[in-house]
Amino acid sequence: MSLFGRGCQSCGMPLAKDEQGGGTESDGRISSEFCSPCYQQGQFKEPELTVDQMIAKVRGKLKAMGLPDFVAAFLTRNTHRLKRWAAKA
Repeated sequence: MSLFGRGCQSCGMPLAKDEQGGGTESDGRISSEFCSPCYQQGQFKEPELTVDQMIAKVRGKLKAMGLPDFVAAFLTRNTHRLKRWAAKA
């Protein structure tokens, strides 16, 4: 669990920070595991994305928010352990 509560199991974003409350399942329910930028209608928005591409994407967003590179690297260090990526290991 992250410092900010439960995180998205694809990108690591704290679900509490998701303005839409989370992604959606195929039946319209809010996902308890994935955020809205990653997951909609029961599918990943970028299904071909690799874990390395996700890490680069998240680091870029964190750096754009003004966080130093070492902080962005620290916050993404366990991305490969999230449910979406661990299943592919």
